[in-house]
Amino acid sequence: MKSAVAPDPNDRISLPDASDANAVPAVAAPGALIGSLLDSRQRWRDLLTLGADFAFETDAWGRFVLIVPDPALGWPIKTLMGQPAELLLAGTDGVAGGNPFRPTAEIHGRRAWLKRPDGTPVCFYFAAAPLLDGEGHIIGARGAGHDMSEQEGWDATVATALRRGEVVDEILLRVRKEVLAPRMMQAALHALVAAVGAEGAAVIDLVGDGVAPLVRHASHEPPTAVLRASLSILEQAPTEVTTVMGQDGRSVLACPGEVRFGEHDGLVLWRMPGGRAWDADDHALARSAIGLVRMILDHEAMQREMARQARSDPLTELLNRRAFLEEIPRRIERLEHDELPGTLIFLDLDNFKALNDEQGHDIGDEALCLVANLLRDSVRAADLAARLGGDEFALWLDGTDELAAAERADALCQDVPRVLAQFTDGRSPPPTASVGVATRWPGDSDDIDLLLQRADQAMYTAKRSGRNHWSVAARQP
Repeated sequence: MKSAVAPDPNDRISLPDASDANAVPAVAAPGALIGSLLDSRQRWRDLLTLGADFAFETDAWGRFVLIVPDPALGWPIKTLMGQPAELLLAGTDGVAGGNPFRPTAEIHGRRAWLKRPDGTPVCFYFAAAPLLDGEGHIIGARGAGHDMSEQEGWDATVATALRRGEVVDEILLRVRKEVLAPRMMQAALHALVAAVGAEGAAVIDLVGDGVAPLVRHASHEPPTAVLRASLSILEQAPTEVTTVMGQDGRSVLACPGEVRFGEHDGLVLWRMPGGRAWDADDHALARSAIGLVRMILDHEAMQREMARQARSDPLTELLNRRAFLEEIPRRIERLEHDELPGTLIFLDLDNFKALNDEQGHDIGDEALCLVANLLRDSVRAADLAARLGGDEFALWLDGTDELAAAERADALCQDVPRVLAQFTDGRSPPPTASVGVATRWPGDSDDIDLLLQRADQAMYTAKRSGRNHWSVAARQP
């Protein structure tokens, strides 16, 4: 048996003469095969350089392992190699269909905005495909792109305007997916942060709580230095987008908003210390975004108003019956935890029907509003005042027992006839009030229904005593 002899890596089997039709093609030796593969890869790189403005390969983690040409978009290859491919995206991945550097299937004509080292955006059209291992798992990607800005003769202004439109479309797309205004604003701010490469964005209410401005919405909580720098711009109410450097080295861009619903708001963006300066494109994007911000703020204000109306009596603007009955169980739970009492005061106007029938509904409505104002002024900010319907009103007093509530009830029996005296015409009994008081102590089993029943019974006890009186319900055993 003959022993096998390893071939010399430098040997090459001679090719047969082309005229010999029966010749068998020669096979390259291993060393020659490696050289051929390297040569083939170099030819592929040459073809990419000639046929594409930008070509790439990435690994399983989305990092660049091949880039041509050098430099690429003004970036030295050594700066990009091994870095996440998203480093080149100008913040708009997903605007035109997804990240071209992470395809899950073959793509053609995928538009994406890349950025030069100075932040200038460039529009590319990509063809790309995922690289798969033997089991079909994605282990990278390969693709090539063409610079459409230069190819189609777009100047910088047109390209920037198109990118700005895409960013606005992306913000609107994210906003439309939300229902509640706060979530709309969060979606808009996060999209804007990604589009301009900012660290964060916020909407600041300059009116605030009357004492200091407030951060109404934010993608990230603005650092103190950013907030101070923003206020230095916005409080001067400029008419243009303005930039300033914060004391912590963060570059701040602020865009004022218009006064809507008595509010004056501003949009603020900031970049990390050492980040690139804000350019004209960033300013234009901020001006476009402030319109969307105002739209969402208007929507938020309308939602607040709708919620207020859903909880308010339309005539008196006190809480309506539903809102009042929904709130009291929460109050009871908190008072039970704090081991404090709570008291329900039930008030019914005496002789109101006669006033309404004889002097008209307009006079009756005016009388109801006067009583509502009296009740509103007679309680603390933490207490509740409601119109339960018709001429029935109620108060809830946190932490108040029946003795303090009885004093309040006695005052109401004196004040209601006084404020309604103007409607007395001498033909019908003057309007007065009958008041019932029911207190719930910690540990009692009374729920809201039982409290209402006890207060209502106490009120009718007062009516049977001659009206314009008050009565305290006995504590349940």
